Amino acid sequence: MTITNMEDLKKRKLEETVGNGEFSSVEHLRSLLEPLPKPQLVDLLARLGSQYPSIAEEIKSVASADPVNRKLFVRGLAWNTTSETLCATFSVHGEIEEGAVIYDKTTGKSRGYGFITYKHMESTKAALKAPSKIIEGRMAVCNLACEGLSGSSTTPDLAQRKLYIGGLSPDITSEMLLNFFGRYGDIEEGSVAYDKDTNESRGFGFVTYTTVEATKKAIDDPDKTFGGRNIIVKLADSHRNKMMQAQVPPAIPSMPYPVAAAGYPQPGKPHGGVAPVGYAYPPQALASYHASYPSLTSAHASYASQPQIPHPHQVIGKKDAPGLHLITPTGMGGYPYYMAKQ
Repeated sequence: MTITNMEDLKKRKLEETVGNGEFSSVEHLRSLLEPLPKPQLVDLLARLGSQYPSIAEEIKSVASADPVNRKLFVRGLAWNTTSETLCATFSVHGEIEEGAVIYDKTTGKSRGYGFITYKHMESTKAALKAPSKIIEGRMAVCNLACEGLSGSSTTPDLAQRKLYIGGLSPDITSEMLLNFFGRYGDIEEGSVAYDKDTNESRGFGFVTYTTVEATKKAIDDPDKTFGGRNIIVKLADSHRNKMMQAQVPPAIPSMPYPVAAAGYPQPGKPHGGVAPVGYAYPPQALASYHASYPSLTSAHASYASQPQIPHPHQVIGKKDAPGLHLITPTGMGGYPYYMAKQ
């Protein structure tokens, strides 16, 4: 019996079932399916799709209708990679519905990443089986666009899988870098860092392995010579932390606040009550001195009612003018009152 005859037989049986009133309504089937867990539903649809081609086509149509399942984010592109080159690279996996490199609106230069949308979800899955691709000498990496810019590479052990490679010769390309470090294990992504304006090497690069073991092999290898130079191989995370620490300005050492000579009051602070060297006036005398002037108004009124006393400079050159005696303010320990220089 041919496949066509089998399909006709199944169709007739289905029609007979409907005619006998044995066919369940959509509402009834939905009520039966809703309590089922997702894995069981997936298994059920998979078995039905494998038995009935029409159901398989329906499943494919529904799955491919949502562009979320067909759109890829591609990062790590060379600055001179065009949209045409990007599409040509990914067209090997299937028909492309849309593809483009993203450019900066202000400068008009590539931002180093782009997007690919396939017509069918199967093409997207095929591309994801080999997410790393060499495009114009640089390793680009793709992941589903819905996963974000970081994609599947953002895993808890990423910090232990990503290496910083410093001291590279300007002649070293990304392809040479990947070939050299590929001896330690499978590489997920990697590239030489290039200047956006000149497209020249900046003398360092990054390599991310698929396993932590491969990263350790690359670090532990005593031979650190590449391209005729001694290179630096270390975890990229430790290098980033070191660079961040170098950019932070050193802490300003704390300087002791200069302590004024004892006995001289500081602005906004109460008088310490310690007499300056050579001046032995007691604190209680000073307190009584200030207490005699509780406010500016009362002080002025009290001062105005007293007789005027000539200042000592008025009697310079005279020992003691008749009827004049040097008056010492109360509580100043016998010393004349001097005005501070302004």
